[in-house]
Amino acid sequence: MKRILFTLLGLTAVLQLSYGQQYAYKIAKLKYNGGGDWYANKTSLPNLIKFANANLRMNIFPEEDIVEPGSPDLFSYPFVHMTGHGNVTFSDADVQNMRRYLMSGGFLHVDDNYGMDKFIRREMKKVFPELNFVELPFNHPVYQQRFKFATGLPKVHEHDGKSPQGFGLIYQGRLVCFYSYECDLGNGWEDQSVYNDPEPIRQQALRMGANLLQYATTVN
Repeated sequence: MKRILFTLLGLTAVLQLSYGQQYAYKIAKLKYNGGGDWYANKTSLPNLIKFANANLRMNIFPEEDIVEPGSPDLFSYPFVHMTGHGNVTFSDADVQNMRRYLMSGGFLHVDDNYGMDKFIRREMKKVFPELNFVELPFNHPVYQQRFKFATGLPKVHEHDGKSPQGFGLIYQGRLVCFYSYECDLGNGWEDQSVYNDPEPIRQQALRMGANLLQYATTVN
């Protein structure tokens, strides 16, 4: 946690010098290998940041960064988002870096955009071979932040007709990775014109995303 904190303090100073306004931190999207479309949902994170800044006063830099799992820059971000539809592969160096990042206080949100489930489970098992994804109860703090979700994740898009599920990897009592499955949470953050989702559904998705940001940066 100290390493991430010190890195963030330095990043805040740089952002203040570069943009004339002091932002608390940046968040990033994970650029992974394997052929999956890590770049999916291009408008999702900027919209989530805008929503969180407006409703939770989080003061996040308005644009996302892109970071690779093996990069030392990973430690600059308290919250990293990962999405896509297909294959994911982590190299040995990626695995070691990701493990250090998550053990040091970092937080990873994996959002299955439909089709990455078997791949992300396989690769995260490399990162934490001693852990398994567990479904989080609806009274878990991720569902009880600024916005309350009494029945867990909202359902944004239908795929296989399954209920949405929120899974977690818990290391030494701390949730280090939240995995949203059969939910399409990131799709709900996109510009309304992308999927033409009803506004109430978009708002629920944004609220849940804001909860994750708040949890990762204050509770976790």
